[in-house]
Amino acid sequence: MCIRDRIKNMSEREDIAAHIVTTLSAVSSPITFGKVTREPFELDELSQQQFPAVYIQTADETREDISIKNSGITRTGTIDFRIFGFVTTASTTTSNIDTKRNELVTTVETALDSDRTRSGNALDTQLVSVETDEGSIFPYGGIIMTVRCFYKFTQGTP
Repeated sequence: MCIRDRIKNMSEREDIAAHIVTTLSAVSSPITFGKVTREPFELDELSQQQFPAVYIQTADETREDISIKNSGITRTGTIDFRIFGFVTTASTTTSNIDTKRNELVTTVETALDSDRTRSGNALDTQLVSVETDEGSIFPYGGIIMTVRCFYKFTQGTP
């Protein structure tokens, strides 16, 4: 496999991740994210204006060859992204941290469902799980959403 093909494949993964960031950065209703990043951060270093905050991380991926021809190998990929979301009740009218977490989950899901193809880079996008901190990081509330993207690509010559 040549370097150009490796870069092309990495760019598909990167394009999907970047589209998730762009999509969440553009959300303005029912909440507006104060921070959307692919870099981890310390909660206690965020200002109140940076909440709700989300951190997107590329996670597990599986691949399968579906055809091998002289023109290259066509593969399908299933890639998971973890979305770590954080809310706080400070300086808001809603004091229930669980309500804020639920609002965060609904907002992320609705935003990602607006283009399940990630601008044509994926075949489909699905929310497959949601976990919460169950109050362990109070006065913050946290969620971890696993978003699964299915995509297809052709790579190099066999």
